[in-house]
Amino acid sequence: MTTRCLGHRGLGAVIALAVTALSACGGSGAAPGTGANGAPVVGVDYPRSDTDFWTSYIKYTPRFAKELGLRLETTNSQNDVGNLAANVQTFIIHGVKGVAMAPQSTGAIGPVLRQLAAQRIPVVTLDTRPDTGHVYMIVRADNRAYGEKACRFLGTKLGGKGKVVMLEGDLASINARDRTAGFNGCMKENYPKIEVFGEATNWDGAVAARKLQTDLTAHPDIKGVYMEASSMLSGTVQVLRQQGLLVAPQDGRHVFVVSNDGIPRELADIAQGKIDATVSQPADLYAKYALSYLKAAIAGRTFKPGRTDHDSTIIQVREGVLEDQLSAPLVTAGGGTYGGVPSLRSDDTSLWGNNR
Repeated sequence: MTTRCLGHRGLGAVIALAVTALSACGGSGAAPGTGANGAPVVGVDYPRSDTDFWTSYIKYTPRFAKELGLRLETTNSQNDVGNLAANVQTFIIHGVKGVAMAPQSTGAIGPVLRQLAAQRIPVVTLDTRPDTGHVYMIVRADNRAYGEKACRFLGTKLGGKGKVVMLEGDLASINARDRTAGFNGCMKENYPKIEVFGEATNWDGAVAARKLQTDLTAHPDIKGVYMEASSMLSGTVQVLRQQGLLVAPQDGRHVFVVSNDGIPRELADIAQGKIDATVSQPADLYAKYALSYLKAAIAGRTFKPGRTDHDSTIIQVREGVLEDQLSAPLVTAGGGTYGGVPSLRSDDTSLWGNNR
């Protein structure tokens, strides 16, 4: 789908090359920023490819690009902001008309966004919200609501008292900060008799498993776990199995587990009773609407806060920056409502994890 002609040059050399003729990489004679058939070329940086969620997003992206009449240049920054900065230089050299990215370090991406703004290249970020810098649109779900939905589920299941572990993501990411704040705030307000043990994991499953093991050893009466990402799923299930706690929900030893992402394995584990719930993060809609907004940006369209035609709400997060907050439902084995939060059944065919 794409060719990167810059190899592993240093970032300074890459930036210098960005001002050279766009034909330096070769081409088909089409105008810069367009494919051979005149379709706009957009750059999409995949943030990583080592999780089921992101490999699913990577699979959806070319499908929606084709539907929208866009040509893709793609890179993979492998969860490294330095790689992302270099990849952006590749996009600039190739003359892309817009860029979609999911910066995992939301505090460090500002200089890259300023450079793209200076080049008048619109940017859509998905999954994450940059701490600074201008973007055309942010496409993500309400991550505070992720934490609150997990809190409501566990609070209901524990009857408002007990102990739970929150396996946090990387707090350098606004997603982890939002999920953590949403969970803690909800617990403090609605379930003050539940004690929360917050554990930073940097989205690392091995770290999460080790810390969960330590907490269960020190506090064998823990009855709930909130994982802020599905990358912690395998380790969590293994620890519960080793501790003799991977038992049916009806068993008094059962530890209630809520995850995030909605990958196929989570849905299968919910159906089998290994975990109890997840919040389905829409990998398919991230791909669809990130590209849709890039196409709109190229066409010169503008948006304003309010409800959309695709069951979401656009909010203003700061001056001149909008965020389209997509739906991310709570998912459980049998559906139902928990602390006022409705859930879908894990076999619901509307879930992307059941339709890959």
